[in-house]
Amino acid sequence: MKPAALITGAASGLGLDLAYLLQHDYQLVLLDVNQEGLDACAQLFPSARCYQVDLSSSEALTELTELLTAELPRLDVLINNAGITHRSLARETSQQVIHKVMTVDYHAPVQLTQALLPLLEADGGGCVVTIGSMAGWMPVIERAGYCAAKSALHQYFEVLRAELATAASPVRVLQVYPSFLDTPIENHALDGAGGIAKHSRSMVGKMRSSQWMAQHIVAALEKRQERLFPDRFTYFASLLYRIAPRLYQRLMQRKFAQS
Repeated sequence: MKPAALITGAASGLGLDLAYLLQHDYQLVLLDVNQEGLDACAQLFPSARCYQVDLSSSEALTELTELLTAELPRLDVLINNAGITHRSLARETSQQVIHKVMTVDYHAPVQLTQALLPLLEADGGGCVVTIGSMAGWMPVIERAGYCAAKSALHQYFEVLRAELATAASPVRVLQVYPSFLDTPIENHALDGAGGIAKHSRSMVGKMRSSQWMAQHIVAALEKRQERLFPDRFTYFASLLYRIAPRLYQRLMQRKFAQS
């Protein structure tokens, strides 16, 4: 029996590219809120298990994890990929938007990982992959809720990694820190009121493709890495923020003012 890999947000973008790369070595378990996209996945990957689920619903996620626990003998890779973002000033972002971003980007990965840890610990142990962001390390204008969610995600899984090691658990954690990727998440970015943001995003550094990112993630998974910093520019920007935060802030303000 093939090892099993579960991918959230699997119907498009980075999740779909990861599915393409993993399909030959793993039994795919694909999650997404988009039923139409999942139907397409079922055609692309006939042996995959496809489940429609809204990650913003804790109840729906509980039902799904109970089903998966009953159906799967083990889980070898859990990729917490699904996410949403917003483009709106902090003072103009509604609590509903903040809550939704935090729920999908932070609470859902935590709930999913906690519920599936027994499956991940079976038969030698699997790996939890979290798709974080350099925005979790440094502030980005118009992304207050997103930065907060990714920061929380980073801290939770760093603590989980240490606790698993202390308990001699076989489960590993790979944290991934992309910068600017060409994926559908930005096409569905929320505005402050919860609609779709009309203005284009600002960025620094180079736009990378989701295929490029997926290849780096699979390579890091095979090498049993703990952290993946694929973009040197944003990695050094995060260091600049820690060393000279006022300089970083001035440069960020200047960049976003020009965008």
